[in-house]
Amino acid sequence: MSPYVTALLVYSLFLMLIGWWTSRSVRRAEDFFVAGRRLSPALLFGTLLAANLGAGSTVGATGLGYTHGFSAWWWVGSAGIGSLILGLTVGPRMWRVAKERNLYTVGDYLEHRYSRGVRGLIAILLWFGSLAILAGQLIPLAWILNLVLGIPKYVACLAGGAVVVVYFTFGGLTSTARVNMVQLVVKLSGFILAFLLIVSGAGLLSGAGGAPTGFENWFGDDPSRIWGYFIVLVPAFIISPGLLQKIYGARDARAVRQGVCTNAVALMLFAFIPALLGMAAFHAFPSLDSPDLALPRLLMDALPFWIGGLTLAAVFSAEISSADAVLFMLTTSLSRDLYQTYIEPGASEQQMLAVSRITAVVAGLAGVVLAAVLPDVITALTIFYSILSVALFVPLIAGLYSSRPNANGALATIAGSVLVMILVHLWSNGGGLAGISPATWGIATAVIIMALHMLSRRGTETAG
Repeated sequence: MSPYVTALLVYSLFLMLIGWWTSRSVRRAEDFFVAGRRLSPALLFGTLLAANLGAGSTVGATGLGYTHGFSAWWWVGSAGIGSLILGLTVGPRMWRVAKERNLYTVGDYLEHRYSRGVRGLIAILLWFGSLAILAGQLIPLAWILNLVLGIPKYVACLAGGAVVVVYFTFGGLTSTARVNMVQLVVKLSGFILAFLLIVSGAGLLSGAGGAPTGFENWFGDDPSRIWGYFIVLVPAFIISPGLLQKIYGARDARAVRQGVCTNAVALMLFAFIPALLGMAAFHAFPSLDSPDLALPRLLMDALPFWIGGLTLAAVFSAEISSADAVLFMLTTSLSRDLYQTYIEPGASEQQMLAVSRITAVVAGLAGVVLAAVLPDVITALTIFYSILSVALFVPLIAGLYSSRPNANGALATIAGSVLVMILVHLWSNGGGLAGISPATWGIATAVIIMALHMLSRRGTETAG
């Protein structure tokens, strides 16, 4: 058996053991959904950063660095900017509402603020998008295991999905937060060490021969691509249900500000690592079949085993920690927003725990199937972030900071903005119109519809 396989197997068993051990304290739905609202700033920081340093931030961002150079910083950097805004503004405010109203999910908030219809519509849209992002976390894992073991993609997706499902199903957010702290230590130590060794020995600063135009430029050769990252990722990381629901688990508003803002700074600093690793990979392997292979090839071919094994575990941790965050979002939404809201409103604590665990297994299997079909990481993640930003950003922010929007306005905003995004995507084959991406068109439409709605409500209130 390959020593890499042995290392990953032992590590996987250790993570599942942590999940089982912490699950002994999970007795109520509140423990599963929001960790009993006991997360300290350190635990909140750890579980957020572990979730954010996933497939897109590592394998995907390194692939962007391989293709576009230093401007790949904006993929993870935009997430950091959105997270900083979340920590300073939306996060503490949402935590207070969730604490006062005993909310478990973003769907709970949408029903409280608007209506059950708004909750249901957003839930349906996010279920499809969340399955895409869950698949996006498993795709690079398949690349890595295929490179190390030569096993088929679907088998590799199934292996990674199984680890996530097991430790998450044991204890939900309670077990996930503890497992994420271990994963975070492995990820940061592995990536930082690999970065120092690989980049220092790659002759990166002397420039890579044959590199594309703008390869070493912060904004690259196409500023519209950078704007595309910014407009999709910044709003998504302000209102992501997976992140907001972890924030619900904080013990107080101060823990939210400290945990989320520290996570944001860490993301913006980490963003340099995959961008530079991708540039180093281009210098070392200029003819890879897929940009997603840039990071695995560096780890396997440019490092001694003891460092490569640690960094391989770091990449493995990155993929499954983000996958558990998506699984958390899917599971809590399906069990709370669908089962308890529409099917069994009087469900007991034990029924909710059982349904949540069954839902986690089913959603995990669905993500594995989708991962075997989708072509690459960035494609999968862009599907999710676009739906999230276009459908949820404007209604959530408007409802949080103004009493004027109502359910009809929210429904019109969601339906209109998503429709415009889809039409622009189909008309332009995904390229956008007038140099503006489909997601940007969608968000602009949402702002216009909501603004007109609020103006009309103002006129009605004034006339009344």
